Amino acid sequence: MAILAKKIQPSKTQAIEEAKKVLSEYKDFIFVEYRGLTVEQITKLRHSLREKNTQFKVFKNNFARIAFDEMKNGSVSQYLSGPTAIAMIKEDANESAKVLFDFVKDAPSLVVKGAWVENELYDAEKIEAFAKLPGKKQLIAMIMSAINGPARKLAGTLQAYVEKLEKEGPAAAAPKAEEAAPAPAAEAPAAEAAPAPAAE
Repeated sequence: MAILAKKIQPSKTQAIEEAKKVLSEYKDFIFVEYRGLTVEQITKLRHSLREKNTQFKVFKNNFARIAFDEMKNGSVSQYLSGPTAIAMIKEDANESAKVLFDFVKDAPSLVVKGAWVENELYDAEKIEAFAKLPGKKQLIAMIMSAINGPARKLAGTLQAYVEKLEKEGPAAAAPKAEEAAPAPAAEAPAAEAAPAPAAE
């Protein structure tokens, strides 16, 4: 008796393609267990993540596994079991991770399982440590502050000098003529004319 290959139903194929289409629009992912959260808490978390350009969505685990596998991210399948939601991130994963771990303080039912960040698999411990680091925007702000500090000091010095000149008047802007220009050198006395030789 021939064994027939099991076919995926068209509806499931469509659901997998839709999941893949959505997931492919994002570069980083954080996987969380949301068991025990209220609808109100989930809504609040979604809003907080949306402010970081991150979407919080629940997929059917089997469909998400296949979609990630086709996207060459099959290693994340270990986090796709039980009631799992995915924080899908477009920009700074660090900022989104901070939101999630801050939320855990008030809602311990939320469990961060792991993540896929910058093409690397993070376990729960690593993503928590990552959340404590400064984000890209924060680092840029720190660098700009360090660069602008000396520039602001120089600008303040120049401004103070300009204000001083304005108070003292135009005479202070340039040295007096007699002080600015060196005195002309004294002319050497003209040489006396040599006496003409006596006629013989």
